[in-house]
Amino acid sequence: IESVGEGVTGVAPGDHVLPVFTGECKECPHCKSAESNMCDLLRINTDRGVMIGDGKSRFSINGKPIYHFVGTSTFSEYTVMHVGRVAKINPQAPLDKVCVLSCGISTGLGASINAAKPPKGSTVAIFGLGAVGLAAAEGARIAGASRIIGVDLNPSRFEEARKFGCTEFVNPKDHKKPVQEVLAEMTNGGVDRSVECTGNINAMIQAFECVHDGWGVAVLVGVPHKDAEFKTHPMNFLNERTLKGTFFGNFKPRTDLPNVVELYMKKELEVEKFITHSIPFAEINKAFDLMAKGEGIRCIIRMEN
Repeated sequence: IESVGEGVTGVAPGDHVLPVFTGECKECPHCKSAESNMCDLLRINTDRGVMIGDGKSRFSINGKPIYHFVGTSTFSEYTVMHVGRVAKINPQAPLDKVCVLSCGISTGLGASINAAKPPKGSTVAIFGLGAVGLAAAEGARIAGASRIIGVDLNPSRFEEARKFGCTEFVNPKDHKKPVQEVLAEMTNGGVDRSVECTGNINAMIQAFECVHDGWGVAVLVGVPHKDAEFKTHPMNFLNERTLKGTFFGNFKPRTDLPNVVELYMKKELEVEKFITHSIPFAEINKAFDLMAKGEGIRCIIRMEN
């Protein structure tokens, strides 16, 4: 924290914080509920572009306003944020490592730990082995799952995914039958939990239909196309399968993110293996090129003088 505005409490200059695209006002019904992290005031808004208090931007160049991005605007050496969107963390935690916990890694981790809640010794299927899916696999590993099956159309991701707890893999292209049937045959009727991290509507349906009747739980993480429709037979629900969604891994940003950082500090969570590239701010476009090519997992942008 470089400075705080009038009336701001909870953080002070010099504090170490993580910026988060969603927030926690701690006053609304969602924030007061132990079951939700969907803050009424500060949940993600991709269109606002201004501060909530006065409806104005805090950025400009050559006298012209530049608008805020997803409440964080972190592609800048300095940014201005609502206090409800910053999580105060352990000052001993290295910011160039734990910064990856502000978004996708925590989303995937929490999808497994907080939403799917796989019992020890259970079987979990992870659909999509990008950064969020790998974090979901890591969460399943931490929770004690004994079999973690990675499902992805890109087999080049499989070996890397073993580092995050995946024990076996399925490439839907290798099978003539639907992948949910393949998984059911591999697991004596279905997996105990599944976590979908692609946003592809077919993968979402497959992730639900592959869980075991009676106790299976499927968790949707990926963001689908706005016109997508989820179609499945109602008997899949009547046979006691559960389908649920999650947002930011069900973590309350200000309350829970400091605890996620502590998982790293206690060496229970390895964030280093998610960081495959580090690039100076002046070369930020290289990071976008890596992302567009699907190369690497997470890239750190270094703010250097």
